[in-house]
Amino acid sequence: MSAAPTFPALLEAFFTDRLIRQRQASPHTLASYRDTFCLLLAYAQRQLRKGASHVTLPDLDTAFLGAFLDHLERDRDNSARSRNVRLAAIHSFFRYVALHAPEHSALAQRVLAIPSKRYVRRPVAFLTSVEVAALL
Repeated sequence: MSAAPTFPALLEAFFTDRLIRQRQASPHTLASYRDTFCLLLAYAQRQLRKGASHVTLPDLDTAFLGAFLDHLERDRDNSARSRNVRLAAIHSFFRYVALHAPEHSALAQRVLAIPSKRYVRRPVAFLTSVEVAALL
């Protein structure tokens, strides 16, 4: 029986196997997900006082991830929309974890239950016909 995959191994496989090989994600998606996990690992390093390579999946519980998402909004001045993009990357990773590390499926289920934050959608502003005529 093989050992359970570690967080670093799962994260690497998530990027190489899931995103690149299976999903053929765009370079923009890869960059966004990469940035999310760089921010998360830097935050974990500060808060947990562990090197990024020593972070484990149980360290990334819902309380910790909630604090990370709050940190993005409060300390980094991210909007709710940006926070939701980061949460989508985390959700995607934990869906992968649920399939490839079933011993962490309860954690994955709790993380996947973290809801996106609601935000006010700004209406799309169009020029009126008078304004278009003035421009032309």
